[in-house]
Amino acid sequence: MAKKALIVGISGQDGSYLSRLLIEEGFEVNGSSRDAEVTSFSGLKKLGIFDRVKLVSMSLTDFRSTMQVILDLKPDYIFNLAGQSSVGLSFMQPVETLESISLGTLNILEVIRFHRLNVKFYNASSSECFGNIKSEYADESTPFHPSSPYAVAKSAAYWQVSNYRSAYNLFACSGILFNHESPLRHERFVTKKIIKAACRIAKGSDEILKLGNISIVRDWGWAPDFVKAMFMILENEKPEDFVIATGKAISLEEFVKITFEQLNLDYKKYIEIDESLFRPDELMYIKGNPGKALKLLGWKPIFYVEDVIKNMIQYELNSSIV
Repeated sequence: MAKKALIVGISGQDGSYLSRLLIEEGFEVNGSSRDAEVTSFSGLKKLGIFDRVKLVSMSLTDFRSTMQVILDLKPDYIFNLAGQSSVGLSFMQPVETLESISLGTLNILEVIRFHRLNVKFYNASSSECFGNIKSEYADESTPFHPSSPYAVAKSAAYWQVSNYRSAYNLFACSGILFNHESPLRHERFVTKKIIKAACRIAKGSDEILKLGNISIVRDWGWAPDFVKAMFMILENEKPEDFVIATGKAISLEEFVKITFEQLNLDYKKYIEIDESLFRPDELMYIKGNPGKALKLLGWKPIFYVEDVIKNMIQYELNSSIV
């Protein structure tokens, strides 16, 4: 029989690409959303796999709902990708952010512990947990200094997983993923906002792209590369946490410059800095060291930031999904 996977929060970018990968690996893929009846699942549809995934409604902040779905499905692997995913929005919705990420993770762990389930659990952690690092890069030994409600919630979930792994001998892991993008990224994320605006301008739009702090430096990767790392983390012999990153970082201004240059445009003519878009506490510099993932998993990125930008532009101009 095929192994069974449950992707909690399947409707987003990562859930869609992870579904495709697991189907290719021969898994029966099940996915949950807060309301599967009304969610569009546009990512699954764009990848042409919507009909190959079994969908179910589940409220991750409701323990009984979480328990019922997990016990009914009896999955071999659980990937928790759910929760409020925008750093900027977390400053406006801190309670919902904390509950959906931290409490949601705890509910899954409690179901696994209480019912003694033989399941491998993956938790989606984030580079935002590190905050502004004091060294060139962050790895698995770098301390957390979260600087947003989103990062605080992700940090709490990370330590919950670590605690349950050591206290109850669960196969529970966190992937500390750095920024990763794709054509499936929602437009509320600045990278997609930049790509879409630049493509519209290249087609003749006279708009001005308003951006916040373009001095921030990030390590940007390719979402399909990163979801492969998620799978490899659970395929590993022992449950461990891994930093997943490219090891290359550029400023947001450089990201904008590369995007407009690929469209033969001078970005300085089309952008405007809007201080209302600045965050209350900004993470200015973060770069990851994926050395452990390379050594223990054999994982390394295929695409780097220039490739990511090129692929996203290709989709906007030609609707050709990668």
